[in-house]
Amino acid sequence: MHSAITELHNKGYSISELCRCAGISRQAYYQYRNRNKSENEIKNTKLVDVILEVYEDVDGIYGYRQMTLAVNRKLDAKYNHKRIYRLMKILGLRSVTRKKKNNYVKSTPDYVAENILNRDFIANKANKKWVTDVTEFKYGANKKAYLSAIMDLYDNSIVAFKIGHSNNNQLVFDTLEEAIKNNLKAKPLIHSDRGYQYTSYGFKRMLELQGMTQSMSRPGKCIDNGPMESFWGKIKSERYYLRFKKEGYNTFEELEKDIEDYIEFYNNDRPQKKCDGFAPIEYRMMAA
Repeated sequence: MHSAITELHNKGYSISELCRCAGISRQAYYQYRNRNKSENEIKNTKLVDVILEVYEDVDGIYGYRQMTLAVNRKLDAKYNHKRIYRLMKILGLRSVTRKKKNNYVKSTPDYVAENILNRDFIANKANKKWVTDVTEFKYGANKKAYLSAIMDLYDNSIVAFKIGHSNNNQLVFDTLEEAIKNNLKAKPLIHSDRGYQYTSYGFKRMLELQGMTQSMSRPGKCIDNGPMESFWGKIKSERYYLRFKKEGYNTFEELEKDIEDYIEFYNNDRPQKKCDGFAPIEYRMMAA
């Protein structure tokens, strides 16, 4: 109430009239305004400044959980997410993003592997468990592009990705080749859904030659590949949908550049709870 009076007074309203409407005396108002602020109030004032700064820097894509990680990382502190939530609520700040369901291509598999991963999404070392998938984007006059990516469950980093015009075997094979090239000695368990690229003998053969173990989700159970689905939600809600609604993507090259920029941001700057508030690559380098 007192802060509202101050704000309205700054807009030209008289203190006397505002206090009368609020049902408090001028003396009570000035006593409150001139009081010595508590340590908690002082901290909250500083926190508000940081929250507003971070919110503006990331174009409003952070909700209170991600904001808590970012604020703690910036201040080298350990503020509780409930406190950040309350302050964001007072400021009227909320994430501008929202999730959208993915579409899946049904196919008859050549080869099906067991669900060895079995939703055990924790890895105590890098290159022990990878997950992979393909998702779709639109640009131009209803044209489509496809992103294939591989994530390391140790730190949720994207270890390889390819963007193409067609959702085909070659796109997936090229992604795996890049991951192998970047991690020559890696022999992880690699998990996917039952998309036709992953059930092909060609993909199975590539894994066998590298000494990798294949795992697949159960039919219709996208939760079995939860971390990959979560990443699709992040890149689409935090980058793709925001621009798509405002101006869209006229060319494949515009979309490709935005995807590359987001993955760079995600790997190197976006803090994650799983990584103790650090970005994936930062966390990996600290553990090395």
